[in-house]
Amino acid sequence: VQLQALGGRLVEPGGRLRLSCAASGVSLLNHGIGWFRQAPGKEREAVACISGADDTTNYVRSVQGRFTISRDLAKNTAYLEMFGLNPEDTAVYYCAAEKYVSPPCLDMDEYTNWGQGTLVTVSS
Repeated sequence: VQLQALGGRLVEPGGRLRLSCAASGVSLLNHGIGWFRQAPGKEREAVACISGADDTTNYVRSVQGRFTISRDLAKNTAYLEMFGLNPEDTAVYYCAAEKYVSPPCLDMDEYTNWGQGTLVTVSS
């Protein structure tokens, strides 16, 4: 599985952004998909995921209500829609995929397929 995360850029506080994660080499059907991020000087953390078992979504508290994860199997692509961005959201965002990941699906150790990361900078 090859994953390509795209869409990161500079955005002003309060702005919105949509990241995409295009998969090749395998269908994302039955794959859990996670978005993770790593801010400068910090450890990588979970952001959101969608399970491979039943499409259940899960979010960390800091992004709940602001971020939405989804996937389009026809395009073999996953998305992370982000609203109300603030400087604390600045990070390199990574997507990951793994077959049959079940809820809560936020454990990065469950994923063996990772994209290269895309930088999101929230600043005025």
